Amino acid sequence: MEGKIWLLHTSTFFFFLGISIVNPLISPLAISLGASPLIVGSIAAVASIVALLFKPLGGMLGDRGLQFHMMALGAILGALAGGLYIGATLLGSLLLFAIGRAIHGFGMALFFPSSLSTAIDLAPEGRVGETLGWRGMMFSLGNLIGPALGGFIADARGFIAAFVLTVGLSLLAALFVLATYSKIGKRLKKHGDKGGASYRELLRVSFIAASTSLFFMSLAYGGLMTFLPALYKSLGLGTSAFGLYASVMGGASLLTRVFGGREADRRGPLPVATVGLIGLIFAYIFLVLYIEPPLSYVSAALLGASFGLAVPSLQMMALARLPQRIRSLGSGVYTMFFDLGYLTGPVLLGYVAQLWGYRAVFPPLPAIVLLSLLAAQLPRLLKKKVEAEG
Repeated sequence: MEGKIWLLHTSTFFFFLGISIVNPLISPLAISLGASPLIVGSIAAVASIVALLFKPLGGMLGDRGLQFHMMALGAILGALAGGLYIGATLLGSLLLFAIGRAIHGFGMALFFPSSLSTAIDLAPEGRVGETLGWRGMMFSLGNLIGPALGGFIADARGFIAAFVLTVGLSLLAALFVLATYSKIGKRLKKHGDKGGASYRELLRVSFIAASTSLFFMSLAYGGLMTFLPALYKSLGLGTSAFGLYASVMGGASLLTRVFGGREADRRGPLPVATVGLIGLIFAYIFLVLYIEPPLSYVSAALLGASFGLAVPSLQMMALARLPQRIRSLGSGVYTMFFDLGYLTGPVLLGYVAQLWGYRAVFPPLPAIVLLSLLAAQLPRLLKKKVEAEG
């Protein structure tokens, strides 16, 4: 079974790689098309808006035995979005670029919930955190390769060449999903056979705490991913400067994802998530102090290592104990909080950038992650309260 899980992990890698190639190009392309800082933030948020709206649908369809169908369709929509990015570049159209971002967001809404829930469903006994860590490692590997690759290709060959690669990678992701389905999809239990999914079963303290923590963490992350490349472009550093920053971050995350997952299996997810979130706070503080390369790459390494601890731990905290019949739905709702934060961050911080410039975006980030850390402690605080009252 583990070999077949790796086919699924490989599809995840190609899907995320296709996305990460685009991420450092969103702001520079929007700026080159004449967008103001607020419009830059809004276009960056379009994909998150659509994903936020449609992830419950993707999750519910996955719970009816259509996990692999949703992943394959999501990857194909990623390829379609890449084609629209090419058209937007050729025509100089912000509107077409925004439509492409919306379609990419819909593809994410279909792919993410089923990808996450299927990894948990197929995890060996007692190794859920480790499996999530390996899956997260594929995400980090995509973030390691994709941003630098996208940035360097855009600098050397232009935006269109980078978007052509996005199309090809998305189609590869779809092929690996279909290869996995051909081997195990028909033998995977259909969640819908066990009864209807219910949102009421998501009202668990651990699920609410992890989701709220994810929201604040992604709010800060959305601001970073949107406005640090914009700042670097305004300083004349080129797209490759942020591409390298994101690659350092992805590489450091690559080194800690599996370790973080294994530690979550051993110690429980909350202690590992706590260490990761504290690391994020210090990383953002360092970024505020040293925001320009090369010293800014130290913050990128610390950010990546901390994400590698926090992300699989929060996923395990939110989803591992959910009933299987609602796990795709739960994954969809949980990842909605990422999109909600990633949506709120660029818009809210875009307003800050509009008033005081791009540098003003970064000092609030440590405080935002502090809120994430506090939210994650909710199960521990309530447990202590119950014990005190008992």
